[in-house]
Amino acid sequence: GISGALAIGLPPVLNFGTPELIARIGPPVLRGEKRICLAISDPFAGSDVSNIQCTATKNPDGSYCVNGVKKWITNGMQADYFATAVITGERDGHGAGAMSMLLIERACGGVTTKRIKTSYTAAAGTAYVIFDNAQVPAGNLLGVENKGWPIVMSNFNEERLGMAIGGNRLNRLVVEECVKWASQRQVFGKPLISQPVIQEKIAHMIAQVESVQSWLELTVHEANVDHNATKQRLAGRIALIKLQQTRVAHFVADNAVQIFGGRGLTRTGMGRVIEDFQRSYKFGAVLGGAEEIMASLGVRQMLKDSPRARL
Repeated sequence: GISGALAIGLPPVLNFGTPELIARIGPPVLRGEKRICLAISDPFAGSDVSNIQCTATKNPDGSYCVNGVKKWITNGMQADYFATAVITGERDGHGAGAMSMLLIERACGGVTTKRIKTSYTAAAGTAYVIFDNAQVPAGNLLGVENKGWPIVMSNFNEERLGMAIGGNRLNRLVVEECVKWASQRQVFGKPLISQPVIQEKIAHMIAQVESVQSWLELTVHEANVDHNATKQRLAGRIALIKLQQTRVAHFVADNAVQIFGGRGLTRTGMGRVIEDFQRSYKFGAVLGGAEEIMASLGVRQMLKDSPRARL
């Protein structure tokens, strides 16, 4: 939770904050003395980011007064700083044109957090965040007022790529556990892995996991060669990689439980890794953009970038 929130909460400050804000916030967060999180989703808007309801009104001195709530905020329980999407302007249908990003400090008051119990891990510090007349200095504005939409979007690519990398590492761990278990488990006088039906399950698991891994390595290489590509050309591909990784996780979890049997549903013992995975893997299919949104984004960018070919 702490490292994940750092990876998505600090970049908006480093990329769009003033030099003074970066110098004040960056070092203590990187040293681990302070915690930060990204606060985008609220109870009214998940994937539909432009529909957020949290608002910020300007005070006479140019500072902001924030009111509203945020939900499912990773590391919100521990955070000292909240990189927060708020509505600062007049909505004209689509809320994107009225959105700003503010760095809200818990120490300034008006911030309350309540723990949300999830199916994945309490270490994530997932929180329901309440802003009740939270005061934010004018210097804590990230970027330009009412131009927060591009900041939110710029952060999503790295977040989604990181989620796919971490998610596929868990996929590989589960496959490894299945191979170990099937090799030692004896059924009908033979190792479980000698059964053709088990071999087929493991074969398909390996093939799908390694295909995601290859796609990830190719994309990370291209992003390292041209970082700006992740904001433009690779956005659709990253969305599809995240989609594919979570679909593969579903396949892996399903087959892993079948291979482990009752142990795959037991929180302790040899099947504890499988039980934890099958209970929590779905978070990757929702957080950072739901699978359906990822599919739509990938196809829409393909149509935008591809020649208008006809049969």
